[in-house]
Amino acid sequence: MSADSWRVTLPCTRAEAEAIDAADDLAIDAVLMTTEEVEDDVERWRLDAYMEDEPSDAMLAALRALVPSAAGTPAEVTALSPQDWVAMSQEGLEPIREGRFVVHTSAHPTAAPEGGRALLIDAGRAFGTGHHATTSGCLAMLDGLAGRSFRNVIDVGTGTGVLAFAAAHLWPDAAITATDIDPAAVDVTRENAAANQVDGVELIVADGALNDAITARAPYDLVIANILAGPLVSMAPELAAIADANARILLAGLLETQREAVVAAFAACGVTLDTLDRRGDWTILRLTAGADRFVPQSPPDPKGRDGWALDI
Repeated sequence: MSADSWRVTLPCTRAEAEAIDAADDLAIDAVLMTTEEVEDDVERWRLDAYMEDEPSDAMLAALRALVPSAAGTPAEVTALSPQDWVAMSQEGLEPIREGRFVVHTSAHPTAAPEGGRALLIDAGRAFGTGHHATTSGCLAMLDGLAGRSFRNVIDVGTGTGVLAFAAAHLWPDAAITATDIDPAAVDVTRENAAANQVDGVELIVADGALNDAITARAPYDLVIANILAGPLVSMAPELAAIADANARILLAGLLETQREAVVAAFAACGVTLDTLDRRGDWTILRLTAGADRFVPQSPPDPKGRDGWALDI
């Protein structure tokens, strides 16, 4: 029987796994899943890559580049019998519960908590199943803001749309915008919105917050950006510029070692830190914009983002 799909398995470290989980676009045509093999052992993790075609030498090289610690270890390549390879990739993803929300995959359906919302988010082409500490931490931060009123919310770097959907549940009368630089992520968000019967979320393919459609809808009184530390530092002026006076700003995708650089970049734009949530090596920030709307001294320049890949 011919293989319907393929799996490549390589060992990795926790640091490598977290870097893979946090990356917005790895340009690899496969579903990537990382798993802790030995509890609390930072060296004993595993990368599984699921794909529809037999992996080429180029694919194997690209996967190896993600896990340098596996140098010298043969990749385990497995031909899978005909079945749903995306479902296989998420078999180990148990539901995640954060306040009013439970996020689950098709393989693990679950009911919503009383007064809350269950969100179906399958692993696939976009980051953000709710299982990474940055996404679950943002859900907890949003849940903590439930007693406040917001009228205009934007989720920059939406991935699967899970944070935008959570905002739509908490503030059903608010205008919700979800953006991503990756058109595939916006397509995934659209599919997930339909699967979760979420209506009214405006979807925009955009690089950062300089898109005309985004600025036309500003100012936002809640800004969410779960991306990476480098982009957050580079984008601080443009994110602050679309925020309303006294707006709340949630930032994630940064390691604790990168927190000071991110906080300083936003402080330079009049945005102050309210609170933070440490989850392992990752930190989620909640900040407040200044009493007056921030106006950059010069227009933000997207060309200044060349340092996004730097480990700050």
